Amino acid sequence: MNLKQLEYALAVADTGSFTRAAERCHVVQSALSHQVARLEAHLGVSLFERTSRRVRLTPAGEAFVLSARPAVEAAQRIADDVAAACGQVRGRLSIGEISSLTALDLVDLLAVFHARFPAVDVRWLTAKSELLVADVCERRLDVGFIGLWQGEVLQGVQHRLLGREELVAVLPPGHPLAGRERLALADIADQVLVDFPEGTGARRQTDEAFLAAGLVRRVQFEIGHIRLVEKFVQRGMAVGLVPERIARDFAGVSVALLEDAPVRHLYAVWAASPTPAARAFLQVLEESLQSPPG
Repeated sequence: MNLKQLEYALAVADTGSFTRAAERCHVVQSALSHQVARLEAHLGVSLFERTSRRVRLTPAGEAFVLSARPAVEAAQRIADDVAAACGQVRGRLSIGEISSLTALDLVDLLAVFHARFPAVDVRWLTAKSELLVADVCERRLDVGFIGLWQGEVLQGVQHRLLGREELVAVLPPGHPLAGRERLALADIADQVLVDFPEGTGARRQTDEAFLAAGLVRRVQFEIGHIRLVEKFVQRGMAVGLVPERIARDFAGVSVALLEDAPVRHLYAVWAASPTPAARAFLQVLEESLQSPPG
């Protein structure tokens, strides 16, 4: 059993496919399959159930993933930790953010980080808050930037509060309520609404606010990216709720403050014992947050 075999098997577990795992590991599929088979022979168990349609972990495979992932991560960190002790930060940094992040400009922050630590390979993705938190917990992601409704408690991750903001209503210009500076949730509860899918962190921000007000609402359009709210509202198909800073960038909509506005908290989250690259990035983040706006 060797490190490469562990990496290949974990790639199959993560992707659910030998083909995609081979692509991720930059190796031909036959070589990857051979090494996984050798690993299974060494362990004396089958790690995967293989069918013509899918690859699924066996109970033994699930136990393998729990033990193998931290072992591979520890091995991969050895060189980076040694280099960091000598004053050189290198390795890989994986960053994830929600599509409606407003607390900071992540691209600008990464540009500062890259200029200071050019040996670090940065990967960046956009996803929903709950997926980002899960990826940080599973150490597939180093740092995540997320938004949660104010009553939600973060568990399993280290975190830093970045800001608190209220949502505003965005309405089509021709809507009967358009032009009013301030509304209440009751004013829009009976309107056709556009929002994120039920169960997501972004949706809970609004669900909890309407629930607290004793209101039932109708979400007809469920979207996966904040900019789609703008399109549905522009075309007169729905009313939406978005962070005020996001609404500033919308065109062709009417914006109204809400008396009982849903509130969200923005966080940076990361796992315990971050890599040297993640620690360096968190330091750059902290310096940015401490610097006065200029």
